[in-house]
Amino acid sequence: MRLQLPSSRVLFRLWLLLLALMLAFGLASAVHVLLNGLGVTHLSDHLPWGLWITVDLSSIALGAGAFTLSAAVYVFGLKQYEAIARAAVLVGFLGYSSAMLALFMDIGRPDRFYHPIIYWNIHSVLWEITLCVVLYSTVLITELLPVVVESSRRLQRIKPLVRLAHGLHRIMPVVAVAGMGLSLLHQSSLGATYGILTARPVWYSPSAPVLFILSAMAGGIAMTLLATLFSSYVLNRQLVPANIIDGVARLVGYACLAYLYLKLWSWAATNYYSHVPEQRLGMEILSENTPYNYTFWFGEVLFGAVVPALIMLWKRLRDNRYAVMLAAFMVIAGLVINRWNVTLSGFVIPLDWTPGVRNPLPVNQYEPALVEWGVAIGIVAYSWLAFTLAVRYLKALYPHAEGAAPALADHTHDAPAAPPPALPPQPAPAGGD
Repeated sequence: MRLQLPSSRVLFRLWLLLLALMLAFGLASAVHVLLNGLGVTHLSDHLPWGLWITVDLSSIALGAGAFTLSAAVYVFGLKQYEAIARAAVLVGFLGYSSAMLALFMDIGRPDRFYHPIIYWNIHSVLWEITLCVVLYSTVLITELLPVVVESSRRLQRIKPLVRLAHGLHRIMPVVAVAGMGLSLLHQSSLGATYGILTARPVWYSPSAPVLFILSAMAGGIAMTLLATLFSSYVLNRQLVPANIIDGVARLVGYACLAYLYLKLWSWAATNYYSHVPEQRLGMEILSENTPYNYTFWFGEVLFGAVVPALIMLWKRLRDNRYAVMLAAFMVIAGLVINRWNVTLSGFVIPLDWTPGVRNPLPVNQYEPALVEWGVAIGIVAYSWLAFTLAVRYLKALYPHAEGAAPALADHTHDAPAAPPPALPPQPAPAGGD
């Protein structure tokens, strides 16, 4: 007797049900925090940044594939990568919106979220990051609008909207350049937020801004690659040509090598060649009280950079799509581990201590509360649900997929008053029998 597996439609509905339950758990946790304040979390004055800031930093980094691939298409003229650049823009938007949700919950006074826009503090790195996130999110929405218009027959009947989408498509190189500048600026500023704090020697590092950029490039492109390959597997059709997948995988591999090179030199400069007492004592505290050494060497270096680079750059392994998906997942996991290590390492070490006197104050301990996990799970569910629905309904998301709708670029020379072109028959929705 053969075991009959559930149909794809049933699996799709079960997946949506799982995401809905995760989202409900997240919403319930968020309401609890908003009604009762940050006192229900395990955050404190001594350890004010925890799981939510890790989600924030990871989401922004995993959205960095948007500026990298958009720059490749519109700035460097590599038009073939447009096959995956639109998906990267969607992943970027979901990453940045997820980061804003995490920050909204973490700031303690969410009713004042708009204050940085009105009350400028030009001497604050965090203020500069806030403005860059707001502006770059606007850039991502601008890049996504033509994709939404192309994917909807109803929207294509609205002539002013179609003309607006055509106009945005024409200025996309300018938008891509602006987006690249904004993203590079605030990705590096996130690293500088930690690297410039001399009061916390474990964080202080001139290479932190560049490390944040390189890790975001590797992780952002890997996130887009993994989402594309997994969607192709689930839908059982090729969304992106094989040569584009191969080129993007190699790009991830080279980004991992660049990150690994600077990462090891940064470690050597601060922990091997130099002997700053405060920094050495801080690393000893981390080694004795946390699994920092293990998560650094195994999680960040070996698991998150060395092995993925080997898979992405060795053709025999790169030709195996399952191996590429595994390598992309490892890069993403390594990036999340890095953001967790960076965020917690500085706070675990007590701020008020005297060099040469071991542990004058107790080491800070942190374990996320249930409501913190709930909010984080809800944010993840939001991004997964949005991407799932986008792959199903935005047929122009992958312009070179089997049965994809024609791109706006094919009609940029039509007369403004002409009716929108007729679309070919749409493929069956994802999850159909």
